[in-house]
Amino acid sequence: MENIAPSGPHTPQFADPAPRSLCTDCGVSRMADPTACGHACQFIKPDYPSLETQVHGRRRGEADEVFFGVHQRMYRARMAHPAEGAQWTGITTGLAERLLATGAVDAILTMIPDPKDQWRPKPAIITKPADMAKARGMRMGYAPLLALLEPAIAAGHRRLAVIGIPCQVYALRALERKLGLEKLYVIGTPCSDNTTTENFHLFLERLTPNPTDVTYLEFRADYYVELRFTDGRKELIPFLKLPIADLPDDFFPLTCRTCVDYTNALADITVGYMGGEGEQWLIVRNERGAELLDLLGDSVHLSAPGSKGKRISAVAGFVENTRRAAGGLPLRRMPNFMRGVMGWLMPRIGPKGLEFARARVEMKAAETILHLQRHAPAKVKNMVPNHVWQIAKPYDLGPDDPRD
Repeated sequence: MENIAPSGPHTPQFADPAPRSLCTDCGVSRMADPTACGHACQFIKPDYPSLETQVHGRRRGEADEVFFGVHQRMYRARMAHPAEGAQWTGITTGLAERLLATGAVDAILTMIPDPKDQWRPKPAIITKPADMAKARGMRMGYAPLLALLEPAIAAGHRRLAVIGIPCQVYALRALERKLGLEKLYVIGTPCSDNTTTENFHLFLERLTPNPTDVTYLEFRADYYVELRFTDGRKELIPFLKLPIADLPDDFFPLTCRTCVDYTNALADITVGYMGGEGEQWLIVRNERGAELLDLLGDSVHLSAPGSKGKRISAVAGFVENTRRAAGGLPLRRMPNFMRGVMGWLMPRIGPKGLEFARARVEMKAAETILHLQRHAPAKVKNMVPNHVWQIAKPYDLGPDDPRD
């Protein structure tokens, strides 16, 4: 295996992927048996109830479990001493570092930046705690994380942790029992929309006249995107002023517009931002997740998540615009003079905390249904789980919606 630095993360070379429709290149199609995609892929015929029972010991219940998946506890969280270079405060990489430092695992499978492009994710096998610093920060693009499984196992690693997004984690769980691992911890991050690294650079060019100077980008729960630059400068852009409607139709692929698992429901612990109100949002899903959180001890500050505002009107407006976009109709754009007003109002009156998270999950459910009904109607029956229909029901979206 190739080393990117002395004793650094291993970054194996992979075979080209087998051609697949609705594929995010999770890595399974690059493995020795690419036909495993047939039962492992989230975009073919996902079975969340069975995998939730396999992973967590039960299916999701009612109330917030419909939205967020099986969980024991949820927290707002931040590291007492933020890690340099972290996207937030370093909770995700901190968990992985502690797993390696305590000997709980032999290796972590995760992403590091490509040496030629800081925004391009590159799959890596990390075996030393200090090397987790290389994995800090956000990457944008597709990378075959699960193709690391075979070289990791071949190297003798039988106790693994994987840091992944939902489509990667679903496939991992579908394959888990056949891997022969002694231990597996899964740290999940939420995901809504991904795109190619090349497309992401085009997005940066629309945000700022100095895209090559951007070192950090984050969609925050206060309705702003934060940019940081090489000279230390920061810039906040209201969501309503983002050039989303100006992006090409294929900027976000159909996979990401039809993802049914925003909150990474099959991870042991989910670390994200949606319900954090300026901090991170931790969803501890099972005993392994609780064990992971315990590794951080007093180095992490925990508090109960809040929930404010009402989401219904915001989600309803999103659903109507998505319905028009999925049908090829022009979006109803807000007049320019109103964007500044609403950009000022939304952080003050919009949903926050868990209500913000519920809103985003409802939006993703509606987006999934509308785009599948329009672009791949034959896949609706198999790709949309029952809990997604339940989430979308208040917005008059169902399997037989006559308007779609």
